[in-house]
Amino acid sequence: MAQLFEDTKTAFALKSDAELERAYFLFKLIANQPLVRIGTAVTNFAIKTNLPVEGLIRATVFDHFCGGISEKDCMPTVEKLWQAGVYSILDYSIEGKDTEDPLDDALAMTLKILDLIKEKEAIPFAVFKPTGYGRFRLYEKIGAGKKLTLAEQEEWGRVVGRYEASCKKAFDLDVSLLIDAEESWMQDAADELVEDMMRKYNKKKAVVFNTIQLYRWDRLDYLKGLVSRAEKGGFKVGVKIVRGAYLEKENERAEEMGYKSPICASKKETDDNFNKTISYILDHLDVISVYAGTHNEESSYLLMRLMEERNIDPKDSRIWFGQLFGMSDHITFNMAAKGYNVSKYLPFGPVKDVMPYLIRRAEENTSVAGQTNRELELLKKERKRRNI
Repeated sequence: MAQLFEDTKTAFALKSDAELERAYFLFKLIANQPLVRIGTAVTNFAIKTNLPVEGLIRATVFDHFCGGISEKDCMPTVEKLWQAGVYSILDYSIEGKDTEDPLDDALAMTLKILDLIKEKEAIPFAVFKPTGYGRFRLYEKIGAGKKLTLAEQEEWGRVVGRYEASCKKAFDLDVSLLIDAEESWMQDAADELVEDMMRKYNKKKAVVFNTIQLYRWDRLDYLKGLVSRAEKGGFKVGVKIVRGAYLEKENERAEEMGYKSPICASKKETDDNFNKTISYILDHLDVISVYAGTHNEESSYLLMRLMEERNIDPKDSRIWFGQLFGMSDHITFNMAAKGYNVSKYLPFGPVKDVMPYLIRRAEENTSVAGQTNRELELLKKERKRRNI
């Protein structure tokens, strides 16, 4: 098993020589931190001032990390991945809006994708972000226990209605729904709402999945509490585990406001927390279904090894692996070749609206130097194998 992720022929089988070269070029750029900062500033400026850069973005970074501008646009990629045994998760990557219309648009898109899932075996989950369904400040105010105005109470009622409509539809169609995690200071309200949905719709199996970011040192305790309540309340827990996406923002806010950062003190502590959580989940598979969103080879090997030790079939529907489209193909495709449930998160949406997501991807990759270097090393290896 230890050599599984070294097989670049399998990892990049779907990439043409031109796509391989584009990936190599992009990761070389991402490896250069000052260049990413400059590129981010220039791109933001170009989009805000309506300069004609969408074509360039679309042909490079967008097409590498995204499935397309609409769910229909994603279908050729979904089919291509499915031929290699890789599932797709269509992620409408529009970041939090403050007006009602885009929130209802996000709901309509989730409901549309749930219908699509029922038809397509290649798409196992729908997904939405809490701020796709409600205003960030509203979650924050509720989480802080502050009194809502009458207008805010009505607004929150509409947020709950969006969750209810999505979770009920997933339940009625007998498919699953992932709900992403965001910043810690808005997450408590989202957690509470998702747990209410689990109580209602996860009676027999995990339909609704919450996300826990394990760069937070308190999240394993949160999961243990949730499992304890699930055992008492007679419902199943669906959980997506990730390391986390808002590290700098979390630390900066904690420092500014003078409270202890919710983030683990080091990458090693985060890795240990993630791996401890994997072990805990495997010990409670009677209650928990897991979607392990990870680009970390060690964590992927650990979960595979624990499954093997417990004689759990790679196709067990309670265990899923996932990576982002455009990254860690050496994990995704080699695991798919071994028969595991593995998927790619396939972001889509108008180029302009998806840019905050793409910028975060680039910044995350520069902050985890080992990740980018590993991508480059494997791409180099495959270029050499193909004599490019």
